[in-house]
Amino acid sequence: MATASKSTHKKAQQLGLAIPKGTLLAIGGKESKSQEERPDSQEENTKFISEQILKRFVKELYGKDPLVLVVPAASSEPEPVAKEYVKLFKELGIKRVEVVDIRTRDDAKDPEKIKQVDAAAGIMLTGGDQLRLTSILGGSPFLERLKERYLNEKLVVAGTSAGASAMSTNMIYRGEAQGGMLKDEMSSTAGLDLLKNVAIDTHFIDRGRIIRMAQAVAQNPGCIGIGLEEDTAILVKNGIEVEVVGSGLVTILDGMDISSTNIYEIESGDPFTIYDLKMHLLGDGKTYIIPAFNKEANAGAKSAA
Repeated sequence: MATASKSTHKKAQQLGLAIPKGTLLAIGGKESKSQEERPDSQEENTKFISEQILKRFVKELYGKDPLVLVVPAASSEPEPVAKEYVKLFKELGIKRVEVVDIRTRDDAKDPEKIKQVDAAAGIMLTGGDQLRLTSILGGSPFLERLKERYLNEKLVVAGTSAGASAMSTNMIYRGEAQGGMLKDEMSSTAGLDLLKNVAIDTHFIDRGRIIRMAQAVAQNPGCIGIGLEEDTAILVKNGIEVEVVGSGLVTILDGMDISSTNIYEIESGDPFTIYDLKMHLLGDGKTYIIPAFNKEANAGAKSAA
């Protein structure tokens, strides 16, 4: 896998920015959960690997008998969602799996739930509604402890669908499913800020979300857009080192070299224009360095070693 350059780490130190010791796994949704199951969009993919993403999550866990927490806070029906993941992780060999039932902001202040974070080797944020997730967890003691451990320890934090979308600095939470070409057809807000200078969108190809992501990037070209297809994920180490895992594609939109856009001039409901927006399409095993500090830090799309 491509690694961040020494100059990038040095630049981070100069800016007083800490490089996380933890690992993120952002999943585009509908990840394979059984030997029989495969996403409909991947039927012709002869290199499909059953349960590949969840097995990678387990592989990244640190310790001999790791504790995995399932956090279904994004879901309006948390019990069946949590039950499914508990079953899955136990089938994958994890003996200790606990559910953290957080439904209100008071729940996110509960000292007992924070103690669960202290003991965890891995945390799974399930799908649902990303705005529900950020509204409940944002600024809470639970999230602050999670982020503290992710920054300073080898904690693995995974999120699928809404759980992945909420990981980024800029979070898309509403937009036309097959549109986004008109100004203000896309809405965004602050995410959980685990992944800096990035906006994540999920179910990306299946739901035709490239245009709404382009609008998000046009509004803030310093924010890299990452679109995750179903049964496809990015594994992120050191806060910027990305590896693709899964059966589909990851789409990356880089707006740092945009020469012009009229997004700030046009009226709401008008189509927007962007010149010189850069795009990468990455498959399983390919890598990318998020250009967090400067262009030289970006190694671009490379084959995994």
